[in-house]
Amino acid sequence: MGWWREGYDETRVMIAPDAGAVGNGVGRFLSMRHPKSGNTTCYLLVNEVLQELHWFKQPYSSWFLGDYVSEDGRLYIATPVDPVFVLLPIFDEARMKKGEDPGKFRQLDEIIFIDGYPGYQHLLSVAEKSMQVVCEVKEVGSSKFYRLDDSKVLGWLCCKVCQLRQTLFTLDKNYAARGEKDTVSDAVSILGEYLKDEPWLKRLCDHLRLNLLEITRKAPDIAIPPLAAEGDLGSSSALEEEKNRSRNKNTRAGKQAKKAKVETDSHNIREMFTRASRRKN
Repeated sequence: MGWWREGYDETRVMIAPDAGAVGNGVGRFLSMRHPKSGNTTCYLLVNEVLQELHWFKQPYSSWFLGDYVSEDGRLYIATPVDPVFVLLPIFDEARMKKGEDPGKFRQLDEIIFIDGYPGYQHLLSVAEKSMQVVCEVKEVGSSKFYRLDDSKVLGWLCCKVCQLRQTLFTLDKNYAARGEKDTVSDAVSILGEYLKDEPWLKRLCDHLRLNLLEITRKAPDIAIPPLAAEGDLGSSSALEEEKNRSRNKNTRAGKQAKKAKVETDSHNIREMFTRASRRKN
């Protein structure tokens, strides 16, 4: 689909589930913190389905938009993401846990009020439906109070690992020959893209008897650049600055010792996802 933002003399191309709803004014762009890095990241909310916005830039590329050609080859892809990943860090902070103390119960409107990030407030109904799986909930009259529960979070993460393992089996026929520990490790590594090392990724690794250092080394090589603040979403200058920062970061990284890439029978995780996407197309 193509979309145009008021204040910017340009048209963008984006691929997203239910993308037609965005053109009808149902979709909303939200600027929030990435659950792992904490960097400002753009999300798309369509019909209470949260999607993460990824940006790709191909040189010398253009797109057909209706009856004309857009010379700008920038492409945006929105992929669904479980809102629990995005909300987990702020619910963790909101309970103000100290030591063995389980923390405080808070109302949703208090928890999702984050200074500088008004986008969270649009997730009120989404949080009410999704966060009960990882929270203790108390009702006082007509009000509900939430507190993140460590054991529920761990159970939810283990369920995610099982679901992801089953998905990986469908991506490559050679994957079925791998041992259980290897497939669990790969699944945890992918989940680690949305979890901070402390406490959740480490706690999950300890529960599954995996080495945290090995898991972080196996993390998929997928870059998700943080975008500009909500008021500047889509700004060409902001995107160019981000691209330059990424280029400088890669240049510095190239001067350091290169880490060996993890292979799975000569097929790494990223290659499996690429082949699966091509087969669907």
